[in-house]
Amino acid sequence: YGAKIRAPHALVMTFLFKSGSLREKLKSIAQATYAHARNLAYFVFTYKGLLAAQSRLQGKKIPFHSFLAACIGGWLVFGDNNPINSQIIMYLLSRILFGLARLAVEKGYVPRPRQDPFPLVAALVWGTVLWLFEYHRETLQPSLQSSMTYLYEDSEVWHDLSDFLLYNKRTDSK
Repeated sequence: YGAKIRAPHALVMTFLFKSGSLREKLKSIAQATYAHARNLAYFVFTYKGLLAAQSRLQGKKIPFHSFLAACIGGWLVFGDNNPINSQIIMYLLSRILFGLARLAVEKGYVPRPRQDPFPLVAALVWGTVLWLFEYHRETLQPSLQSSMTYLYEDSEVWHDLSDFLLYNKRTDSK
């Protein structure tokens, strides 16, 4: 699963934003794919093993077991702050926030909104990220900085239609 998810992403990001030879790019894609797949495999093994151990020790499975096993697995496997782990954690965090918001409404902790809150969330997310990009760029993850630089700065200079199909920074003097 990690290879299935990471390989296409690494391929696109590498060819869009990294320089180097084809061999170096392919090596980078393989390394990112391997790291992602390995970490997910280690996590699943750790999580399932800890769940089984807790259930065996207490004679039954309780909801806290899942939380504790995942916390330990997350610390051990994803605790190293590197680009692969960072991206996985950010992906999960966004889904968790949406899930907790839905759970809060479902449980009655927060009243059901009269209108879909998604447009407001979208506005606040985009407003915040562009403000951070413009005034506090260093706080954003490097791959997000690269994407935003490409979209909002590099796009101010273009040569011909190929800039929109490939990459709009030329090293030659066309």
